[in-house]
Amino acid sequence: MDGEYADYRDYEEVEAQQQCPAGTFSYTVQPGDTVFAIAQRFNTTVDAIVAVNPGLDPNVIFVGQRICIPSVVPPPGACPPGTFAYTVVQGDTLFTLALRFGTTVAAIIAANPGIDPNVLFVGQRICIPRVPAPPPAVCPPGTFAYTVQPGDTLFAIARRFNTTVAAIIAANPGIDPNVIFIGQRICIPSVAPPGACPPGTFAYTVQPGDTVFAIAQRFNTTVAAIVAVNPGLDPNVIFVGQRICIPSTAPPRVCPPGTFAYTVQPGDTLFLIARRFNTTAFAIIALNPGIIPGRLAIGQRLCIPR
Repeated sequence: MDGEYADYRDYEEVEAQQQCPAGTFSYTVQPGDTVFAIAQRFNTTVDAIVAVNPGLDPNVIFVGQRICIPSVVPPPGACPPGTFAYTVVQGDTLFTLALRFGTTVAAIIAANPGIDPNVLFVGQRICIPRVPAPPPAVCPPGTFAYTVQPGDTLFAIARRFNTTVAAIIAANPGIDPNVIFIGQRICIPSVAPPGACPPGTFAYTVQPGDTVFAIAQRFNTTVAAIVAVNPGLDPNVIFVGQRICIPSTAPPRVCPPGTFAYTVQPGDTLFLIARRFNTTAFAIIALNPGIIPGRLAIGQRLCIPR
């Protein structure tokens, strides 16, 4: 009986072998196999296996299934000029590939005639259009060039450089605010271009490690004086490369009799300062005309009732 079963199995194997086209051989799928793993084992490609197995679903194979394997791997199809070959990996879609490589789904489809844009499989080789490196952006006066980094959005860039999305779009005609890509060069409006500082002040470019308090100490001025000559400046958030105006001279404020000068520290609020010195927020406000109760700046000098 065993001999008869062996003969039948041999016949079945021969029959399957004969059913595979010339230049291929029959293979029985084993536990753990995938078409991609099989292609790697036999030094071929998923595309080549699919081509000789009409109707094969490269993402679903089962143990015991017989498939034909090319004996000789045809050379990979040459991608047209201006493109490069890419092998699909788990999770890829044409949309994510287009985003990753700074191109469009339409451009990828055009470079791959016959591709099904809705069905990609692991190991599939497709041609991706190369995006030529853009020439350095010639940014208009009052702006500077910035290269988009991983994770950037226009909103995040606008916050980082103390500007707005609308201002960035205005400086970059044709930009799509919803789709920017790594390596893209865009123009960012400068906060304070040279020559914009009022008389009695000078322009300073923020350096790594700077704070408004440290800058005030370096130039013998105060945080309040710097804020006064830089409308809209947030004294607690400045960034490297930001240009701010510094008062050339800043006479120290003289607190009136019955009060003393206090320098705002990290974490201070008017309420906490008033409690610390046994006074009230209203009394402090009365002694400091123009103070904004909800926006104290670290290093700001206040007069406190004794």
